[in-house]
Amino acid sequence: MPGNSHRPCLTKPTFWLGVLAGLWLAQTAFSQTLPITAFSDSSGEVLPAPWKVRPFPGSAKPISQFEVTYLDGQRVLRVVADKSYGTLQHELPRLAVGQGSKLSWRWRLDQPLRDTDLRNKKGDDSPLKVCALFDMPTKNLGLFERSFLHAARSMSGQYIPAATLCYVWDHKLPVNTELPNAFTRRVRYVVLTSGDSQLKTWLPQERDLANDFRRAFGEETDTIPPLIGLAIGADADNTGGTSLGYVGDVTLSLAP
Repeated sequence: MPGNSHRPCLTKPTFWLGVLAGLWLAQTAFSQTLPITAFSDSSGEVLPAPWKVRPFPGSAKPISQFEVTYLDGQRVLRVVADKSYGTLQHELPRLAVGQGSKLSWRWRLDQPLRDTDLRNKKGDDSPLKVCALFDMPTKNLGLFERSFLHAARSMSGQYIPAATLCYVWDHKLPVNTELPNAFTRRVRYVVLTSGDSQLKTWLPQERDLANDFRRAFGEETDTIPPLIGLAIGADADNTGGTSLGYVGDVTLSLAP
């Protein structure tokens, strides 16, 4: 009829497709995957920037070996500890970590360290660990820890974070064990894989950074400080052993 406006008629399938599209866009808007440089995109054995090897701060200890290698059809990180210590760090801008933020990777251990015991200093070694570095204000720390951290930063010339959360492959402690580092409470461990029953097998890992940080450091702060870096490490300097492991690409998906 004249004067009638023509309005599009939405069928039920069209309507629900629109709803699902809106939900997907909303989820995308509230979550972003950060570009962590992939080992699989590397050329040859050279470590891709900005990944950088870091020795033990202020020490002449042997440095664990990190190199890109070709294994099982893909380039991955090869990690060797031989009476040594070292981490491979990837700096990040100050990133907000909200509920639902995920850190994901896969790892494989071919040669374990069987004499480790993370509960004491003599056994504080790990053949594989993936760590998240948080810039927690030092005002949250006690006087002794604050002074110790400032001195360590000054002597080493490195900016050592006040809160580091490390996921480890251990030989003895049960999976899901959570404990502080035997030398400093600035580092907290979460055991993700234990023993040698899964050697030479790729194991995928995914962790909720917000939940894990609150469990590890929640007694020191009510908020989650900015994430400033990631690290992959292996050390055998305390037990004097040798280990061999591999780590695949690391991905980081942040939610506000």
